[in-house]
Amino acid sequence: MQQPLKITFRDIPHSDAVEANIREHAQNWTSSIDQIMSCRVMVEAPHGHHHQGKLFHVRIDLTVPGKELVASRAPVSITPRRCPMWRIRDAFAGGTAQLQNYKRRQKATSRARDTGPWPRYGTVTGRRLRPHSDQWTA
Repeated sequence: MQQPLKITFRDIPHSDAVEANIREHAQNWTSSIDQIMSCRVMVEAPHGHHHQGKLFHVRIDLTVPGKELVASRAPVSITPRRCPMWRIRDAFAGGTAQLQNYKRRQKATSRARDTGPWPRYGTVTGRRLRPHSDQWTA
């Protein structure tokens, strides 16, 4: 990462265990994907209602060349989580899927640039083939 990891806690006290968990997940990303420019993680408890348990919201903002990716796990009242670690895990899983999709698109665009004007059709004995009126012509 070009910029250091930024972790923000809102409406909850700072926790060293939560911060260590976030840093571990982010370290896994930076070791496998070198294109991440910055990563910001925000953990918050959005309300003070305790009827359904304490709900947490985790948002991850990633900056990669040409794009900003956002992975967010909002609190869902059906499955309350008493520990923010589960929301962090879910948010990083969503971010991993977005990063893999980004890498796949980057690879596809670079492959399309390298193949030339006829990317869908192959070559035979060094000549490019293209379809023309129901038959293949060189």
